[in-house]
Amino acid sequence: MKAAVLENYRIFSWQEVPRPTVGECDVLIQVTHAGICGSDMHIYNGDFYPRTRIPMIPGHEFTGIVADIGPKVGTVSRGEKVVVDPIIWCGKCAPCQIGRYPACTKLKLIGVDVNGGFAEYVSVKERMLYKLPENITSRHAALIEVYSIGFHAIKRAGLQENDTVAIWGTGRIGHSLLQAARTRTNNTIFCIDIIESRLQMAKMAYPDIITINATKKDPVACIQEETNGRGVDVAFEAVGHARVIPERPNPVRGCIQCIRGTGMVCVLGLGEIPAPILLKELIWKEASIVASRVNQGEFSEVIQHLAAGNLKPGTFISREMSGPETQIAFDLLEKEPEKYLKILIKIF
Repeated sequence: MKAAVLENYRIFSWQEVPRPTVGECDVLIQVTHAGICGSDMHIYNGDFYPRTRIPMIPGHEFTGIVADIGPKVGTVSRGEKVVVDPIIWCGKCAPCQIGRYPACTKLKLIGVDVNGGFAEYVSVKERMLYKLPENITSRHAALIEVYSIGFHAIKRAGLQENDTVAIWGTGRIGHSLLQAARTRTNNTIFCIDIIESRLQMAKMAYPDIITINATKKDPVACIQEETNGRGVDVAFEAVGHARVIPERPNPVRGCIQCIRGTGMVCVLGLGEIPAPILLKELIWKEASIVASRVNQGEFSEVIQHLAAGNLKPGTFISREMSGPETQIAFDLLEKEPEKYLKILIKIF
């Protein structure tokens, strides 16, 4: 089969590689589309070493058709459209024992720790598959994994109907949060970023949101003014690598400052730089702060919303490219990140 192999950091090659074998409980997926994630960019640059080792085939957001099944597989058949939840958990550590596998101490991902979806075929365990209704296209199905992160986060934050929301960061995860939040609340949503084009993308998807460019306005002051000093019910931090802006709080502290008393902050950004906060600002509000990682079965919920037309996948996809163009796609995302949310790689 053919695959986009990361031969060296920052160097992809579309080449012939062995097709995966199919074990007794395995399913061979013929990949149709795969999405490029922020984590893939880190892998590309070598930031995940030694967790990821080259050569490897990335890609953890992918969908496809069942091409072959192992003898003990009973829930899917050849030719069915499916999407793959890439999480591999140990089932033995303390978090797994209480059913919290996103916190698994040995958590792995297809496309990060083992070869993934930038390939014509991938072999996965039967339990990792979700069947797709006919009205969900392969292009849109490739977004289900990133959507699941947003839906898991709103669950972790306990987002309620009619809650007001602030989302710091409108990249891929921020856009996922926005769309997930809009299925739960029709109340005011603020989106904060320093890249104007990303704010415009969010506004095009949902014209009723309030966008704030943190380089031009103080986000906390704007939110307090718009909410008559109350603050929002829930604030999400999805920035990760934040740029220091004079006279502006870092995004985590900004989240704390913009919530109401007893409000909730949910942190998703995977930045490497410490984010200083003033704990008394959290304590004075007797507020809560939680973290959210990957998903915990939200694929089913996302599929239902996609099938019902409750999400806007078309606004998420900036461009579609072919497997042999994988190197070009990564170059574009690195050189012009402000122009793109999600680039899809069309395999078949």
